[in-house]
Amino acid sequence: MVLKIFFPKCCNTADSGLLVGRWIPGQDSAVVLAVIHYPFIPGQVKKYLSQIRNQTQVDLTVLGSWSKPKDGQEGMDSFLKDLSTIFPHSRWLQLSRESGKRAFTCRVVQNNGTPPADQEDDEEVIFIHYDQRKVMLSQLHPIQEKSSEKDSSELRVVFQTVAQSQPLFFLDRYDEGPLKLTHWQSEGREASIIVELLKQASVPLCVVLTWLVSVWQWLCSFRLLHTWPVQFISSKLSTCVQSGYRTDHFQTVFSTKKATTHVEFMRKANIFVSFLLDIALGLVLISWLYRENRISQLANTLVPVADHVAKELQELLEWLMGAPAGLKMNRALDQVLGRFFLYHIHLWISYIRLMSPFIEMILWYVGLSACLGLTFALSVLSDIVALLTFHIYCFYVYGARLYCLKIYGLSSLWRLFRGKKWNVLRQRVDSCSYDLDQLFIGTLLFTVLLFLLPTTALYYLVFTLLRLVVVMFQGLIHLSVDFINSFPLFAMGLRVCRPYRLAEGVKFRVLSEEPGAPLHLMMEINPLKFSSVLQCYRTPTYSCYPRDSWAALCKKLFVGELIYPWRQKSTKTD
Repeated sequence: MVLKIFFPKCCNTADSGLLVGRWIPGQDSAVVLAVIHYPFIPGQVKKYLSQIRNQTQVDLTVLGSWSKPKDGQEGMDSFLKDLSTIFPHSRWLQLSRESGKRAFTCRVVQNNGTPPADQEDDEEVIFIHYDQRKVMLSQLHPIQEKSSEKDSSELRVVFQTVAQSQPLFFLDRYDEGPLKLTHWQSEGREASIIVELLKQASVPLCVVLTWLVSVWQWLCSFRLLHTWPVQFISSKLSTCVQSGYRTDHFQTVFSTKKATTHVEFMRKANIFVSFLLDIALGLVLISWLYRENRISQLANTLVPVADHVAKELQELLEWLMGAPAGLKMNRALDQVLGRFFLYHIHLWISYIRLMSPFIEMILWYVGLSACLGLTFALSVLSDIVALLTFHIYCFYVYGARLYCLKIYGLSSLWRLFRGKKWNVLRQRVDSCSYDLDQLFIGTLLFTVLLFLLPTTALYYLVFTLLRLVVVMFQGLIHLSVDFINSFPLFAMGLRVCRPYRLAEGVKFRVLSEEPGAPLHLMMEINPLKFSSVLQCYRTPTYSCYPRDSWAALCKKLFVGELIYPWRQKSTKTD
């Protein structure tokens, strides 16, 4: 038989007194929670433990005696041994520690004061020392209301016992009362006046902010905002997506309901800290923008850059209308496509020149969006890039549609040559017999499309590369926004400063192993790895398109399907 005694480190130097704790049901183990110092009145001890049992619903009792002799306390051991008749239990622990020694001895006696038969030879005692503060705050085994202790593991019962016995730790040695206890808060209760004041002030503040969020949602629920054009445009703007994302976060953080689980609390804390970081970075950006007339400098730089991009596109189109890289192009189709795109560039330059007097004012008001956070400023920047490169998007769409039409036409005509056709109902390729006229017309169309394909493919390739550059730039912006929104900053701070708050297990280390003395182990808490913290406490966020694999993306580009950089809500839930 092995008797395991979980003993708190803070009680190693406690004065002589009584051990308060509980016996683990179904296990040959005991958990020591505190030491009641001598002198005390047994009746007051029983009354105090009865009050604690009613508050915690934990079967706390006096496990035995703790003896650390001092000068003038020679008869303390016999006095504490006689208390086993006042606090009856099946077994009575007698722990004693001599001065100058690290380990201490243990003797188990019956409730009548005699040791059990053959105990000294057969029963082995193992002391498992633990940090009471870390065990309580680790949340490794949270309290479950409907869990059966008989079916639970031994460590789970130990962790839950320490967590449920929190009212026992409210009494410290500085309180005026008949009982003095030693536990992890015996030197003074761990608390902060500022934190308590913030907790009291947070309730009315959350009520007001929740009401403001509800008003904002009521305004957004107008039927006019749910019409097809407005809903379509708002779903493509990163600023509107970020607004909806922040609204969901505000509902979670400013809810007056208390977090019931550790995961829910960590999610609220991560969202709140990321929101504060977002606001702080936005204020830093505002202080940089509105200093030394940087808004005017940006406005004066933006128009020449747009003109330079338009000029480079004109030169690119003129190069494509000639003999690009020595390739033989279809001159008629080449001239039609080149003039079509040149006309769009001319319209775009006229639009930029028309908007140039108002660009500085627009940038001045757009810069104020950074007071809502850096993510809002980055979302507005993404929308501005989308507007400034709208002509490139139009070129890409025109080239992709024309290229896609020819690819699908060639694939259909190729099936015609092989006596096949696509069955729309069965979604498969079936055999089919064609007459001579159908084969003749199909041959002509296949020849025309085949010889026009290189010209169309070249324009599609060039504008697709330009589009991918814009998509990659917007993708970097979206990734930055998603990183700020989803990064578990609070959890990472806990992992660095208080790693025991994010625990994944325990490990044991040998403290003392002497012949003829009980084995002393130290129970330490293993913190989560940084990768596990990111995986467990990352906030679900929006991700930027495309989410496909490289093979699927290459297939989309080959057949001419459109790609978009717009942010879409992630279906992954953490």
